[in-house]
Amino acid sequence: MPSMTMIEAIRDALDTAMGADDRVVVFGEDVGYFGGVFRVTAGLQRKYGKTRCFDAPINESGIVGAGIGMAAYGLRPVVEIQFADYVYPGYDQIVSEAARLRYRSAGEFTCPMVIRMPSGGGIFGGQTHSQSPEALFTHVTGLKTVVPSNPYDAKGLLLSAIADPDPVIFFEPKRLYNGPFDGHHDRPVSSWKGHELGEVPEGHYQVPLGRAFIRRFGKAATILTYGTMVHVALAAVAESGIDAEVIDLRTLVPLDLETIVTSVKKTGRCLVLHEATQTSGFGAELAAQVQAECFFQLEAPVRRVAGWDTPYPHVHEWIYFPGPARVAEALRELVEEV
Repeated sequence: MPSMTMIEAIRDALDTAMGADDRVVVFGEDVGYFGGVFRVTAGLQRKYGKTRCFDAPINESGIVGAGIGMAAYGLRPVVEIQFADYVYPGYDQIVSEAARLRYRSAGEFTCPMVIRMPSGGGIFGGQTHSQSPEALFTHVTGLKTVVPSNPYDAKGLLLSAIADPDPVIFFEPKRLYNGPFDGHHDRPVSSWKGHELGEVPEGHYQVPLGRAFIRRFGKAATILTYGTMVHVALAAVAESGIDAEVIDLRTLVPLDLETIVTSVKKTGRCLVLHEATQTSGFGAELAAQVQAECFFQLEAPVRRVAGWDTPYPHVHEWIYFPGPARVAEALRELVEEV
Protein backbone atom coordinates (compact mmCIF):
# COMPACT_ATOMS: atom_id res chain seq x y z
CA MET A 1 0.00 0.00 0.00
CA PRO A 2 1.49 3.37 -0.98
CA SER A 3 2.35 5.95 1.70
CA MET A 4 0.76 9.35 1.05
CA THR A 5 0.56 12.76 2.63
CA MET A 6 -2.91 14.15 3.19
CA ILE A 7 -2.38 16.38 0.16
CA GLU A 8 -1.65 13.35 -2.00
CA ALA A 9 -4.54 11.36 -0.54
CA ILE A 10 -7.05 14.12 -1.27
CA ARG A 11 -5.66 14.53 -4.77
CA ASP A 12 -5.92 10.76 -5.25
CA ALA A 13 -9.56 10.86 -4.13
CA LEU A 14 -10.33 13.60 -6.65
CA ASP A 15 -8.48 11.71 -9.38
CA THR A 16 -10.34 8.49 -8.55
CA ALA A 17 -13.72 10.22 -8.56
CA MET A 18 -13.06 12.16 -11.77
CA GLY A 19 -11.81 9.04 -13.53
CA ALA A 20 -14.91 7.07 -12.56
CA ASP A 21 -17.58 9.72 -13.21
CA ASP A 22 -17.56 12.42 -15.89
CA ARG A 23 -20.02 14.44 -13.81
CA VAL A 24 -17.35 15.24 -11.21
CA VAL A 25 -15.81 18.66 -11.85
CA VAL A 26 -13.25 20.52 -9.75
CA PHE A 27 -12.87 24.31 -9.65
CA GLY A 28 -11.87 27.20 -7.44
CA GLU A 29 -9.20 29.88 -7.14
CA ASP A 30 -5.91 28.74 -8.72
CA VAL A 31 -6.87 25.03 -8.67
CA GLY A 32 -6.37 24.48 -12.39
CA TYR A 33 -3.05 25.35 -14.03
CA PHE A 34 -1.38 26.23 -10.71
CA GLY A 35 -2.74 23.17 -8.86
CA GLY A 36 -3.98 25.06 -5.81
CA VAL A 37 -2.13 27.07 -3.19
CA PHE A 38 -1.28 23.82 -1.36
CA ARG A 39 -0.91 21.86 -4.66
CA VAL A 40 -3.79 19.55 -3.78
CA THR A 41 -5.18 19.65 -7.33
CA ALA A 42 -1.82 19.57 -9.12
CA GLY A 43 -1.98 17.69 -12.42
CA LEU A 44 -5.76 17.29 -12.56
CA GLN A 45 -6.28 19.92 -15.25
CA ARG A 46 -3.56 18.40 -17.35
CA LYS A 47 -5.19 14.97 -17.04
CA TYR A 48 -8.87 15.88 -17.36
CA GLY A 49 -8.83 19.14 -19.29
CA LYS A 50 -9.97 22.68 -18.66
CA THR A 51 -13.67 21.85 -18.64
CA ARG A 52 -13.38 19.53 -15.64
CA CYS A 53 -10.67 21.23 -13.58
CA PHE A 54 -10.53 24.98 -13.96
CA ASP A 55 -9.79 28.27 -12.25
CA ALA A 56 -12.50 30.57 -10.94
CA PRO A 57 -12.46 34.32 -10.25
CA ILE A 58 -11.68 35.51 -6.72
CA ASN A 59 -15.34 35.46 -5.77
CA GLU A 60 -16.42 32.89 -3.19
CA SER A 61 -20.13 33.59 -3.57
CA GLY A 62 -19.74 33.10 -7.31
CA ILE A 63 -17.78 29.87 -6.85
CA VAL A 64 -20.37 28.39 -4.51
CA GLY A 65 -23.28 29.71 -6.57
CA ALA A 66 -21.92 28.20 -9.78
CA GLY A 67 -21.41 24.89 -7.97
CA ILE A 68 -25.01 24.89 -6.76
CA GLY A 69 -26.25 25.46 -10.30
CA MET A 70 -24.06 22.66 -11.64
CA ALA A 71 -25.28 20.29 -8.92
CA ALA A 72 -28.93 21.13 -9.60
CA TYR A 73 -28.40 20.25 -13.25
CA GLY A 74 -26.85 16.86 -12.52
CA LEU A 75 -23.13 17.45 -12.16
CA ARG A 76 -21.12 16.66 -9.00
CA PRO A 77 -18.96 19.73 -8.42
CA VAL A 78 -16.11 19.76 -5.91
CA VAL A 79 -15.28 23.39 -5.24
CA GLU A 80 -12.32 24.68 -3.30
CA ILE A 81 -12.32 27.70 -1.02
CA GLN A 82 -8.65 28.60 -0.79
CA PHE A 83 -8.77 29.08 3.01
CA ALA A 84 -11.72 28.45 5.33
CA ASP A 85 -11.33 32.09 6.41
CA TYR A 86 -12.49 33.16 2.93
CA VAL A 87 -15.77 31.23 2.91
CA TYR A 88 -17.88 34.00 4.47
CA PRO A 89 -18.80 35.77 1.20
CA GLY A 90 -20.19 32.43 0.01
CA TYR A 91 -21.95 31.61 3.28
CA ASP A 92 -25.34 32.93 2.18
CA GLN A 93 -25.25 30.74 -0.94
CA ILE A 94 -24.34 27.70 1.17
CA VAL A 95 -27.02 28.30 3.82
CA SER A 96 -29.87 29.72 1.76
CA GLU A 97 -29.42 27.73 -1.43
CA ALA A 98 -27.23 24.61 -1.19
CA ALA A 99 -28.51 23.43 2.19
CA ARG A 100 -32.17 24.16 1.41
CA LEU A 101 -32.47 23.01 -2.20
CA ARG A 102 -33.81 19.51 -1.50
CA TYR A 103 -36.32 20.83 1.06
CA ARG A 104 -37.60 23.83 -0.85
CA SER A 105 -38.08 21.78 -4.05
CA ALA A 106 -39.79 18.88 -2.22
CA GLY A 107 -37.03 16.58 -3.41
CA GLU A 108 -37.27 17.56 -7.08
CA PHE A 109 -33.74 18.97 -6.96
CA THR A 110 -30.74 17.98 -4.85
CA CYS A 111 -27.33 19.55 -4.40
CA PRO A 112 -24.63 16.87 -4.61
CA MET A 113 -21.64 19.15 -4.18
CA VAL A 114 -18.57 19.20 -1.94
CA ILE A 115 -17.01 22.40 -0.62
CA ARG A 116 -13.38 21.78 0.34
CA MET A 117 -11.43 24.25 2.47
CA PRO A 118 -8.15 24.18 4.42
CA SER A 119 -8.77 25.11 8.06
CA GLY A 120 -7.03 25.56 11.39
CA GLY A 121 -3.78 27.10 12.52
CA GLY A 122 -0.28 26.02 13.30
CA ILE A 123 1.32 27.62 10.24
CA PHE A 124 1.61 31.23 11.46
CA GLY A 125 -1.21 32.28 9.17
CA GLY A 126 -2.56 34.87 11.55
CA GLN A 127 -6.19 35.81 12.01
CA THR A 128 -7.22 35.53 8.35
CA HIS A 129 -5.61 32.19 7.50
CA SER A 130 -6.08 30.11 10.66
CA GLN A 131 -9.79 29.95 11.48
CA SER A 132 -11.83 26.83 12.25
CA PRO A 133 -15.43 27.83 11.42
CA GLU A 134 -16.96 24.33 11.47
CA ALA A 135 -19.63 25.25 14.05
CA LEU A 136 -21.17 27.73 11.59
CA PHE A 137 -21.96 24.83 9.26
CA THR A 138 -23.01 22.21 11.79
CA HIS A 139 -25.75 24.65 12.81
CA VAL A 140 -27.27 24.53 9.31
CA THR A 141 -29.73 21.76 8.56
CA GLY A 142 -29.16 20.19 5.16
CA LEU A 143 -25.36 20.22 5.36
CA LYS A 144 -22.95 17.47 6.33
CA THR A 145 -19.65 18.49 7.92
CA VAL A 146 -16.46 16.42 7.70
CA VAL A 147 -13.03 16.90 9.32
CA PRO A 148 -10.43 14.14 8.66
CA SER A 149 -7.34 13.67 10.82
CA ASN A 150 -5.16 11.57 8.51
CA PRO A 151 -4.56 10.63 4.86
CA TYR A 152 -6.42 7.29 4.97
CA ASP A 153 -9.59 8.91 6.27
CA ALA A 154 -9.20 11.98 4.07
CA LYS A 155 -9.38 9.96 0.86
CA GLY A 156 -12.15 7.64 2.02
CA LEU A 157 -14.26 10.43 3.50
CA LEU A 158 -13.85 12.64 0.42
CA LEU A 159 -14.99 9.82 -1.87
CA SER A 160 -18.02 9.33 0.38
CA ALA A 161 -18.70 13.06 0.30
CA ILE A 162 -18.54 13.21 -3.50
CA ALA A 163 -20.96 10.27 -3.73
CA ASP A 164 -23.39 11.86 -1.27
CA PRO A 165 -26.60 13.29 -2.79
CA ASP A 166 -26.48 16.40 -0.57
CA PRO A 167 -23.95 19.18 0.09
CA VAL A 168 -20.91 18.31 2.21
CA ILE A 169 -18.55 20.79 3.86
CA PHE A 170 -15.10 19.20 3.87
CA PHE A 171 -12.54 20.79 6.19
CA GLU A 172 -8.87 19.92 5.65
CA PRO A 173 -6.66 20.72 8.68
CA LYS A 174 -3.78 22.38 6.90
CA ARG A 175 -1.31 21.59 9.69
CA LEU A 176 -1.83 17.89 8.85
CA TYR A 177 -1.32 18.20 5.10
CA ASN A 178 2.26 16.91 5.16
CA GLY A 179 2.44 15.04 8.45
CA PRO A 180 0.82 14.41 11.85
CA PHE A 181 1.14 17.20 14.39
CA ASP A 182 0.89 16.62 18.14
CA GLY A 183 1.13 20.28 19.15
CA HIS A 184 4.84 20.30 19.97
CA HIS A 185 5.89 23.09 17.61
CA ASP A 186 9.44 23.11 18.99
CA ARG A 187 10.18 19.56 17.89
CA PRO A 188 11.20 18.28 14.43
CA VAL A 189 8.39 18.11 11.88
CA SER A 190 6.88 14.65 11.50
CA SER A 191 6.04 12.99 8.18
CA TRP A 192 3.20 10.70 7.17
CA LYS A 193 5.84 8.40 5.68
CA GLY A 194 5.99 5.32 7.87
CA HIS A 195 2.83 6.27 9.77
CA GLU A 196 0.15 3.58 9.59
CA LEU A 197 -2.54 6.12 8.72
CA GLY A 198 -0.36 7.41 5.91
CA GLU A 199 -0.84 4.10 4.10
CA VAL A 200 -3.61 4.74 1.60
CA PRO A 201 -5.16 2.03 -0.62
CA GLU A 202 -5.07 2.59 -4.36
CA GLY A 203 -8.34 2.94 -6.22
CA HIS A 204 -11.78 3.44 -4.78
CA TYR A 205 -12.79 2.92 -1.16
CA GLN A 206 -15.06 4.85 1.17
CA VAL A 207 -15.01 5.76 4.83
CA PRO A 208 -18.68 6.16 5.74
CA LEU A 209 -19.94 9.52 6.92
CA GLY A 210 -21.29 9.50 10.47
CA ARG A 211 -18.94 6.86 11.82
CA ALA A 212 -16.41 7.85 14.49
CA PHE A 213 -13.23 5.90 15.22
CA ILE A 214 -11.68 5.11 18.57
CA ARG A 215 -7.99 6.02 18.20
CA ARG A 216 -7.12 4.87 21.70
CA PHE A 217 -9.10 2.74 24.14
CA GLY A 218 -9.07 3.73 27.80
CA LYS A 219 -11.04 3.63 31.05
CA ALA A 220 -10.34 6.86 32.96
CA ALA A 221 -12.01 9.43 30.67
CA THR A 222 -13.27 10.00 27.13
CA ILE A 223 -11.78 12.67 24.86
CA LEU A 224 -14.01 13.76 21.97
CA THR A 225 -12.11 15.53 19.22
CA TYR A 226 -11.38 15.79 15.49
CA GLY A 227 -8.82 16.99 12.96
CA THR A 228 -5.43 18.14 14.26
CA MET A 229 -6.58 17.83 17.87
CA VAL A 230 -6.75 14.03 17.55
CA HIS A 231 -2.95 13.96 17.54
CA VAL A 232 -2.74 16.54 20.33
CA ALA A 233 -5.09 14.41 22.43
CA LEU A 234 -2.99 11.30 21.93
CA ALA A 235 0.14 13.22 22.94
CA ALA A 236 -1.59 14.62 26.04
CA VAL A 237 -2.71 11.16 27.11
CA ALA A 238 0.81 9.79 26.70
CA GLU A 239 2.36 12.66 28.63
CA SER A 240 -0.19 12.70 31.43
CA GLY A 241 -0.17 8.94 31.96
CA ILE A 242 -3.96 8.97 32.23
CA ASP A 243 -5.73 6.03 30.62
CA ALA A 244 -8.12 8.08 28.48
CA GLU A 245 -10.10 6.93 25.48
CA VAL A 246 -9.63 9.14 22.39
CA ILE A 247 -12.47 9.29 19.87
CA ASP A 248 -11.85 10.78 16.44
CA LEU A 249 -15.29 12.02 15.37
CA ARG A 250 -14.32 12.32 11.68
CA THR A 251 -17.76 13.72 10.79
CA LEU A 252 -19.51 16.28 12.97
CA VAL A 253 -22.79 16.03 11.08
CA PRO A 254 -23.95 13.30 10.99
CA LEU A 255 -22.59 12.63 14.49
CA ASP A 256 -21.84 9.12 15.71
CA LEU A 257 -23.63 9.56 19.01
CA GLU A 258 -23.75 5.83 19.69
CA THR A 259 -19.96 5.52 19.89
CA ILE A 260 -19.75 8.64 22.08
CA VAL A 261 -22.41 7.49 24.52
CA THR A 262 -20.99 3.99 24.83
CA SER A 263 -17.56 5.39 25.67
CA VAL A 264 -18.71 8.04 28.17
CA LYS A 265 -20.97 5.60 29.98
CA LYS A 266 -17.93 3.35 30.36
CA THR A 267 -15.47 6.01 31.55
CA GLY A 268 -17.82 8.35 33.41
CA ARG A 269 -15.83 11.44 32.42
CA CYS A 270 -15.64 13.46 29.22
CA LEU A 271 -13.31 16.11 27.81
CA VAL A 272 -14.19 17.89 24.58
CA LEU A 273 -11.30 19.27 22.54
CA HIS A 274 -11.23 21.50 19.48
CA GLU A 275 -9.09 24.27 18.02
CA ALA A 276 -11.93 26.70 17.31
CA THR A 277 -12.89 29.37 19.82
CA GLN A 278 -14.77 27.99 22.82
CA THR A 279 -17.93 30.11 22.94
CA SER A 280 -20.61 28.50 20.75
CA GLY A 281 -18.02 26.11 19.33
CA PHE A 282 -19.04 22.59 18.32
CA GLY A 283 -17.78 21.41 21.70
CA ALA A 284 -20.83 23.03 23.31
CA GLU A 285 -23.11 20.78 21.26
CA LEU A 286 -21.03 17.75 22.16
CA ALA A 287 -21.17 18.64 25.86
CA ALA A 288 -24.95 19.06 25.68
CA GLN A 289 -25.41 15.71 23.93
CA VAL A 290 -23.21 13.92 26.48
CA GLN A 291 -25.02 15.53 29.40
CA ALA A 292 -28.41 14.56 27.98
CA GLU A 293 -27.49 10.96 27.18
CA CYS A 294 -25.03 10.13 29.99
CA PHE A 295 -26.19 12.26 32.93
CA PHE A 296 -26.47 9.41 35.44
CA GLN A 297 -23.09 7.92 34.45
CA LEU A 298 -21.08 11.17 34.63
CA GLU A 299 -18.73 11.39 37.60
CA ALA A 300 -17.81 15.04 36.83
CA PRO A 301 -19.02 17.90 34.62
CA VAL A 302 -18.01 17.74 30.96
CA ARG A 303 -14.87 19.84 30.36
CA ARG A 304 -13.94 21.78 27.24
CA VAL A 305 -10.48 22.70 25.97
CA ALA A 306 -10.50 25.02 22.96
CA GLY A 307 -9.03 28.09 21.38
CA TRP A 308 -9.45 31.35 23.27
CA ASP A 309 -12.27 33.76 22.42
CA THR A 310 -10.07 36.07 20.42
CA PRO A 311 -8.92 36.37 16.80
CA TYR A 312 -6.18 33.87 16.04
CA PRO A 313 -2.93 35.68 16.93
CA HIS A 314 0.21 35.57 14.83
CA VAL A 315 2.97 36.18 17.36
CA HIS A 316 1.26 34.26 20.17
CA GLU A 317 0.03 31.37 18.04
CA TRP A 318 1.23 28.69 20.46
CA ILE A 319 -0.50 30.34 23.39
CA TYR A 320 -3.76 30.21 21.45
CA PHE A 321 -3.27 26.72 20.03
CA PRO A 322 -4.65 24.08 22.49
CA GLY A 323 -1.40 22.16 22.98
CA PRO A 324 -0.78 18.92 24.83
CA ALA A 325 0.23 20.65 28.07
CA ARG A 326 -3.09 22.45 28.34
CA VAL A 327 -5.01 19.30 27.41
CA ALA A 328 -3.06 17.17 29.89
CA GLU A 329 -3.72 19.66 32.68
CA ALA A 330 -7.46 19.64 31.97
CA LEU A 331 -7.41 15.85 31.80
CA ARG A 332 -5.74 15.59 35.23
CA GLU A 333 -8.26 18.01 36.75
CA LEU A 334 -11.13 16.07 35.18
CA VAL A 335 -9.96 12.73 36.54
CA GLU A 336 -9.29 14.15 40.01
CA GLU A 337 -12.65 15.90 40.23
CA VAL A 338 -15.19 14.18 42.50
